Amino acid sequence: MKRSAIMIWCVGLIAAAGCGRGSSLDAQYGNRPATEVLVGKASYYHDSLAGNPTANGETYRRRRHTAAHLSLPFCTVVRVVRVDTGASVIVRINDRGPFGNRGRILDLSRGAAEEIDMIERGVVPIRAEILERGNGCTSHPRRR
Repeated sequence: MKRSAIMIWCVGLIAAAGCGRGSSLDAQYGNRPATEVLVGKASYYHDSLAGNPTANGETYRRRRHTAAHLSLPFCTVVRVVRVDTGASVIVRINDRGPFGNRGRILDLSRGAAEEIDMIERGVVPIRAEILERGNGCTSHPRRR
């Protein structure tokens, strides 16, 4: 194949895969209307937390689109909209936090934070649109 044909083929693959960004949550919930809206600020997990367990028992993976909230049930699906830019990402709640009452209502995974371009700022104003309330899922049954 000629170089230009390979480039066109690669661009087509990337476009078909959603430009290499997003997640299966985007495909499943992207057009769903919000049932509830929360307003506040979001921060994101420090890279040093990668590999640690989250509150629902999952392992924190930086690239997955997950988040922490103090009280939303685990597996709640939330569209996070950065108020100042309009950028958005859909995440699933799997942890508790943020702690320290500074107006922050969500801690995002690094992958979700990158999606809305908040790495440099660290904390950004957001609107959290609840798309589906979770069932309180856990990845591992709790040992007694």
